[in-house]
Amino acid sequence: MLAKSQRFVYFHVRMAKVDIPRKTVYRLSLYQRGLQRLELNQIATVSSAALAKAAGVKPTQLRKDLTYFGQFGTRGLGYDVAALNKKLDEVLGTTRLQPVVLAGAGNLGMALLGYYEGFAKEGFEIVATFDCEPCVRTVGSRKVKVRPIAEMPEFARQHLIKMAILSVPGTAAQEVVNTLVNAGIQAILNFAPIILQVPENVVVNNVDLAIELENLSYFIR
Repeated sequence: MLAKSQRFVYFHVRMAKVDIPRKTVYRLSLYQRGLQRLELNQIATVSSAALAKAAGVKPTQLRKDLTYFGQFGTRGLGYDVAALNKKLDEVLGTTRLQPVVLAGAGNLGMALLGYYEGFAKEGFEIVATFDCEPCVRTVGSRKVKVRPIAEMPEFARQHLIKMAILSVPGTAAQEVVNTLVNAGIQAILNFAPIILQVPENVVVNNVDLAIELENLSYFIR
């Protein structure tokens, strides 16, 4: 459901001095997906043309994106798959599990919790779930404690959480986001059907499933 490109990436590159376009950061995850498949197939090197084709971009775009982070590849040989994959892990901040809080434990929130192992494989861990109706929910074989949303700011500060998933109704979204921002959250994956108002230092990725379906509907008319 969620590609690594949408996996609420904590924008380390944005926090750096270099101004990296968001679309470049998005494409880095596409490149890494291709590299991961190559590693699984025990392929040691890949050309820029082959990697670009796997990501759906032009080779010139691939090379331009990578130059933001250094010089990679050897003319005539291509890229070292393992080395470039490791570098992208460092750039995207997934060399260790990134802690994430989930705000909203409705149907969508529970579905996201059910993807727990998938997130872990990609370098992310939902460490706490919050809702206006605290309870204990069963997700697969796990028991998940849903905490009162009022506890979220203190939890985020104590555990130095910088990322959050928002899956609350649109009517409550802005209020919850204000709470997240005040608690130090810097990156938010927003499933609420509303455009959020956040400070410039906070990154928001919006996932509106209805809009995506409407977009697809246009092309099948």
